[in-house]
Amino acid sequence: MAILLRVATVNTLIMDWFENWFGSPFYKLLYQNRDDSEARRFTDELICYLQPPTGCRMLDIACGEGRFAIHLAEKGYDVTGIDITQASIENAKAHETDMLHFYEHDMRFPFYINYFDFAFNFFTSFGYFKYDRDNRMAARAFAAALKPGGTLVVDYFNYHTVIKNMVSEATVQRGDTTFYIKKKYDGKHIRKDIAFTDDEGIARNYVEKVATFSLDDFKCLFDQAGMEMTETFGDYGLHPFSVEESPRMIMIFKKK
Repeated sequence: MAILLRVATVNTLIMDWFENWFGSPFYKLLYQNRDDSEARRFTDELICYLQPPTGCRMLDIACGEGRFAIHLAEKGYDVTGIDITQASIENAKAHETDMLHFYEHDMRFPFYINYFDFAFNFFTSFGYFKYDRDNRMAARAFAAALKPGGTLVVDYFNYHTVIKNMVSEATVQRGDTTFYIKKKYDGKHIRKDIAFTDDEGIARNYVEKVATFSLDDFKCLFDQAGMEMTETFGDYGLHPFSVEESPRMIMIFKKK
C-alpha cells in the first residue's frame, strides 16, 4: 500500500554550502552553458534501456529547475520533482502540468512512501552532506519512495577520472563577471572554491564539496537501504563502466 508522506524542509540559521550556492543567481550564471541537449539524449537512452510503461510514476530527486523532469513528462510519464532550493522550485513550477509537479523538499527525509515506479538522481546530486548519517538518510528516503521492485537510477561522477584530469586553477568569464576557481582533492572530497566580484563590487566566495564515493561505496550504502545494484554504465551513452576511463557512474538499483 502506498503511503503519502511529505515532510517540510527545515530552514536553519546556517545554510549548508549547497543551499547557499545553488540558491544564488551566480550559480546559474557560472553554469549557463550546460548542455540541455545532452540531458535530453541521456534521458532518451535511459528510457530506451528501462522501458517504463506510459503513465508510470517517476521521481526526480534534486531536480533543480527541472530540465530532466520536464523531458520525462513530455514522454508521457507522471513526474514529480523535488529540490531543497526554493528558487529552483519556484522556477520549475512555471512548467507544471497535470503530469508534472514540483515541491521544495530535502532529499534526506521521506517524501511519498511506496509510491513511485522509478526514481532518478541526476548529475552528481548526492554526496553533498557533512556527515555520513545524512547520506544514509538520503539513501533510505530514496528507497522508501519506491514501490517494491521499483527502479532507482543514480548518476554520479567517476572520481578517478575527475582527479586524473583535474585542473587546479581556472578562470571563467561570464559577461562582465570573472570567476576564479580552485579545485583540490582532500582524500575524501573534491572541493571547488569559487571567488568573484559581483556587479555591485562585492567580493563573493562559494564552495562546492562532493564526496569521492566509489562503486563499492554506493553498493554498500544502498544495500543497507534495501536496494540491489543491478547494472552500471560509464557515460551518458550507457557504455560499459571502466574505473580508469569512464567519466560517469550511471548506477541502476532495484528495491528488494
